[in-house]
Amino acid sequence: MTNQPNQESMPLFSQTITDFWREQFLNGDVLYSDEVFTLAINPDLDEDSRAMVLETADGRVMAVLTPALAEKAGLDQRQDLSEPIFRRKLNEAGVTLHGADYVFYFSEAEKNVLLQEKPEGDLRRLTEQDEAVFSEFESSASEQDLDDAYVELDHWAVFGSFEHDRLVSAASMYPWEEDAHIADLGVLTLTSFRGKGHARKVVRSISKYAYERGYEPQYRCQLDNQASVSLAKAAGLTLFGKWDVVSPDPTD
Repeated sequence: MTNQPNQESMPLFSQTITDFWREQFLNGDVLYSDEVFTLAINPDLDEDSRAMVLETADGRVMAVLTPALAEKAGLDQRQDLSEPIFRRKLNEAGVTLHGADYVFYFSEAEKNVLLQEKPEGDLRRLTEQDEAVFSEFESSASEQDLDDAYVELDHWAVFGSFEHDRLVSAASMYPWEEDAHIADLGVLTLTSFRGKGHARKVVRSISKYAYERGYEPQYRCQLDNQASVSLAKAAGLTLFGKWDVVSPDPTD
């Protein structure tokens, strides 16, 4: 029997990622905490993130609210809570959440694999010199796909995959939050070129580029976007959790 490496010795995700999310949700007065659910009140939340919920892949749930929203929902006093009670109180107070996104990252083990990888196929970083190529690519995609992917040539990093000298898949990244070394990525592949591995290659290539510059790649998608979920897994990403934020609709 061979000795297996101790999986406990290596954290699944980097300290950068775990510290970032802990700061988002625990950087205030923790009003309630048990093994499953934690609620914190933080007066420093931005207006567009005045209520947030994160359910990590291990089933734990963290929530954070501004004092004003906590008071409105009757959550400003220490009390026995659970996620269902918390959500019910938000609902009764007319506070609507936008709808969760899946959030994926590379595990520490997969990051090490990625950093050793050599690029495959006709794939490269795109620059402003590729404006004509990128414009043709955009004109071949639907408005809905362009909106969903949010891939832009002027982002912090852009990579493209080509077939017969035509740009058929592109990914772009931008730093997600000030002072957080996390780069949020979007990817778009033209419909007739899907299923050929282009998106997987651009996601891995742009992610390697981010790592080499000290950033953690972050991949988000809606819960019902099965194609995007499948791509995340094919690219070697691991589900971190489901993140939800207050709806921009001023119902509260």
